[in-house]
Amino acid sequence: MPHDHRRRVRVRRVDECESLDELIRHCFPAFGGAFFRRIYEILDRAIGMGCPLTLAVAGPVTVSGQHQAWLIPLIETGWVAYLSTTDAVCYHDGHRSLPAHRDPIYEVPIWGDDGALRQERTIRVTDMAFDEEVLLDQDKFLTEVLSRPEFQRPMTGTELRYRLGAIYAERERAQNLAPGLLAACHARAIPVFVGAPSDGSVFLNSMKLWAMRESGLIDSYKFDLDLHAEVFEACAYHRWGLFDNPPRALAALILGGGVPKNFNLQPEPALGQILGIPNVRGYNFDVQIVTAPVTDGSLSSCPPAEAVTWGKVDKDTYQQATESMQADYSTLMPFLVKALLDNRARYERRLAEEGEALFEREPRARGYLRPREGYRLFAMREELCRRLKEDVRANREWLMSTLTV
Repeated sequence: MPHDHRRRVRVRRVDECESLDELIRHCFPAFGGAFFRRIYEILDRAIGMGCPLTLAVAGPVTVSGQHQAWLIPLIETGWVAYLSTTDAVCYHDGHRSLPAHRDPIYEVPIWGDDGALRQERTIRVTDMAFDEEVLLDQDKFLTEVLSRPEFQRPMTGTELRYRLGAIYAERERAQNLAPGLLAACHARAIPVFVGAPSDGSVFLNSMKLWAMRESGLIDSYKFDLDLHAEVFEACAYHRWGLFDNPPRALAALILGGGVPKNFNLQPEPALGQILGIPNVRGYNFDVQIVTAPVTDGSLSSCPPAEAVTWGKVDKDTYQQATESMQADYSTLMPFLVKALLDNRARYERRLAEEGEALFEREPRARGYLRPREGYRLFAMREELCRRLKEDVRANREWLMSTLTV
């Protein structure tokens, strides 16, 4: 019986590898390393075919500086369509631009004396720390921002964070600081979603102003989050990826679980099951790095195959284009992003040498060399939402039938 379909285990010595691409492909043959290799290879395929990436990131990436190390370099490639994260990530993103707190984050032991830290008014996030005054000054700044005239109306969270990104960017430029996460997303009009906005300090500062208004301390406060419009906007972007934008496919990169992961996966059931839009598919590519064990039954741990049963991941591609790895993404993402960026740089050099003939010889180079300004979906949101509203109107008969049991 022939066994040509078998993948033989052939490795290369590490001292024979000239790039991270070669190292990952040839020196991670088995066990946990093989999960990492498969995730890299799936992302390489998705990027090569020009598939927009959607990112879901849980965890304190901004307070720990990971956004500057690998997340912003990934965003600056132009491959990313939108980002789903937490309110805390957006809140802590502003700390480094506080004028009174130059370079405010420092390291502390994970297993140190937390009582002593509390006594000296130090806040700890795992092995990162900052003075409590940083939080208090960040709160004052956000209170002032949310009180500005341009915020005195209902808006989506994506608009709130787009506006915050512009404000953060202005402060960073004034102090000659590298752009933060929201500033980088603003520059490329990348929508930033937060599925649980009330679970974080940006919203807590809004709650303060609301409480002051309700208690008669201030005359007016009209800011509010339009969650209906925000979820609809996410659906409009998913529709764009499936029906409007070549190659009419989407890829999900999920780092950590929780609400950011769920929010990134929910547009398919929202479109197909709730709004009844026909021919809606899930993600064609889905890779995730999470610490939760699959046996705990949580959404954080569920693999892409489970998401197939919900329709969130495409049933025809998941066996070749999905992977879930149980690991701490902070230990892997610098290597993963660096390898992908090295691939892009290699194609850029070859394009300069070979010209357009490169794309004929290696079509995947075109996907890697997408324009760095990206898709700018936030700038297109009104038009994309209009198209989805047309689909909703066209589906009137089905939708009206759902109003009665």
